[in-house]
Amino acid sequence: MSSLGTLRGLSEALASGAETPGSAVEHSLQAIKSAEPEIQAWVEIDAGAARSAASELERSADARGVLWGMPVGIKDLIDVQGLPTRCGSVLSGGEPAATDADCVKLLRQAGAVVMGKTVTTEFGYFAPGPTRNPVNPAHTPGGSSSGSAAAVAAGMVPLAIGTQTAGSLTRPASFCGVAGFVAAKGQFSTTGITGLSPSLDSLGFLARTVADLRLVWSTLMGSDAGLLDLPDDGAPRILLWNGSGLGEVSADMAAAVERAAAAMRHSGAPCAEWSSHSVVRQLADDHATIMAFEAARERSWELQHLDQVSVPLAELLAAGAVAPEAEYVAAVARIAGARKFIQARLDKFDAILGPAALGAAPQGLEATGTPLLSRPWQALGLPVITIPGLRDPAGMPLGLQLIGIPGRERRLFSIAQRIEESLAPQVAV
Repeated sequence: MSSLGTLRGLSEALASGAETPGSAVEHSLQAIKSAEPEIQAWVEIDAGAARSAASELERSADARGVLWGMPVGIKDLIDVQGLPTRCGSVLSGGEPAATDADCVKLLRQAGAVVMGKTVTTEFGYFAPGPTRNPVNPAHTPGGSSSGSAAAVAAGMVPLAIGTQTAGSLTRPASFCGVAGFVAAKGQFSTTGITGLSPSLDSLGFLARTVADLRLVWSTLMGSDAGLLDLPDDGAPRILLWNGSGLGEVSADMAAAVERAAAAMRHSGAPCAEWSSHSVVRQLADDHATIMAFEAARERSWELQHLDQVSVPLAELLAAGAVAPEAEYVAAVARIAGARKFIQARLDKFDAILGPAALGAAPQGLEATGTPLLSRPWQALGLPVITIPGLRDPAGMPLGLQLIGIPGRERRLFSIAQRIEESLAPQVAV
């Protein structure tokens, strides 16, 4: 871990005066200088603007909250005033954004310091950038929030912002061994974010621990945090989902889920098996239908320039352009019905626990892995926390995902922290 440590630790150091925003920025820049040549997590590092922002914070008499002076990386699908939004594509111009995205404004208002833009796959789809996995640089970091996850895992920043349309944040969090939070659809504004599918695009955060993420979410939500939540007490009631029918989950990942479940049972938390696998499989199919249909319309300009995009993106846009609208409408209707069904199940349980990916990060940098295990939950627009802590025998991270329902995030974070703490001594499966 770098000298920046966890977000919580740095926040406490900033509050006490042991660190200043200026020193935090310099530590971040030094960590980037050390790790970036191998990891390649950044598109652009704006050291001058970061130093200037830190100096301004030190001169200001404004209240100093949790994120005051905190270095943060921003995924390069998200507008930062004065920096280009390249989207991992040759088609994106080099003109600087005129204003910050709404989520960047929120971060700045909370006192965070933007360090620069992190690598994304092309328009948040499958074509990878140059980023390597800090745990083992011969392996993919996942995508599309590749640079954000890698920058946190390598200790370059304690917080990074990402997005998710399918598995774009959950998967890289799992592969890089960090914590991730995908916000419920509509919880945060996506204005200023280059999206792929309006019905599916969501904002998310990456940090080293679930406790760090909880601080970020609570700070940015302000007085709305946990407004509709249940009391944060009592043993959690968990539904265990094994990923059935969506792909071949590795033996190591299956063992990781069972280890977490065993720890929960040992602590007195009742667990039951998820059995409605056909619903989840249909959700994954409907997610793919909606994503292609909407992407062809959201990225209509790129659709006219398919010779300048990657083969996977060209295939997605071309398929979406000819997809019958009736199929899209039917998929939307099925998802609405499934949402009611699953929310009814979660009236009796607090969360669904399952694998965040099929297994550990695959070797090689030509692909970023599959988002299959995130598609059903993203289709529903549910909040998801990726819990780090376990690794396979080769030392590669195995993340778990905890899925809840909107309005009960405080309870979801509490359960995720409980699981993370139970796994802390268990570094290998």
